[in-house]
Amino acid sequence: MSTTTSAIYEQIYQGQFGEFTITDRDRQGVIIYRSALMIAAFCFGIGAIASTSSVLNPVTLNFLTLLFAGFSVALGIALANIHIYLKLLHRTLQVFLGIGSVVSLVLTAIAFQNHQSLALYIYNHPLTIFGVGFTFAAITGIYFKEAFCFNRFETKFLVAIAPTLLIGHILGILSIDVEKFLLLTWAFLFFIFALRKLFQDIPADIGDKSVFEYLEKKS
Repeated sequence: MSTTTSAIYEQIYQGQFGEFTITDRDRQGVIIYRSALMIAAFCFGIGAIASTSSVLNPVTLNFLTLLFAGFSVALGIALANIHIYLKLLHRTLQVFLGIGSVVSLVLTAIAFQNHQSLALYIYNHPLTIFGVGFTFAAITGIYFKEAFCFNRFETKFLVAIAPTLLIGHILGILSIDVEKFLLLTWAFLFFIFALRKLFQDIPADIGDKSVFEYLEKKS
C-alpha cells in the first residue's frame, strides 16, 4: 500500500479503488480488536492449564465455565471490530459464535441440573461439541483470516490444531495425553498470536478501506 502526505496531520492512502484516510475511530477499532483477542487468549490459556492439571475439583471446574464465558464475550467483541473484506464471511463467523453461545448456555443449564460443570458435561458427552464447536469454528475463522492476510506461522498451525482436537475427541481416536498436548499447544500458539498482534502496524489490520467502500456500493 503506497502513501502520500496531503497535510501535516493527515495521511492519505492509495487503495485499489481510490484514496482513503484512516480515522481515530478506525484505530480505536483495531485496538479493541487486538485487546479482545488478548483477553480471549488469556482466558483460553488459563482454562487449558487448569483443565490439564492433575487436580480438578468442583471449584476449578466451575472456574472453567467463567473462563469460557469470558472467552466467548471477548471473541464476540473481536468479531465486532475485525476488518474482513467478505461481509458474508464476517457475518457467518458472528452467526457461528451466536449458535455456539446459545448452545453453551443451554448445556450449562443442563449440566447444572445434573450437578456437573459445563466443561465436565461436554467432556463426558462428546457429541455436544457439534453445538459448542460453532464457537471454536468462529475463532478458527479468525485464525484463517490472519493466516491468509499476514502469513503468520502460528495461525497456520492453529487452523489445523483446533478442528483436529475437537473432531478427534468426538470420534474418540485421541488419547488423553495427545488431547492435553494439542490443547496446551493451541493455548500457547493462541497467546503468541495475540501478543504479536499488539505490535503490528495498526493500518495493516484496517486494510484497504477503498475495497470496503466499493463492496458496500455493490451490495
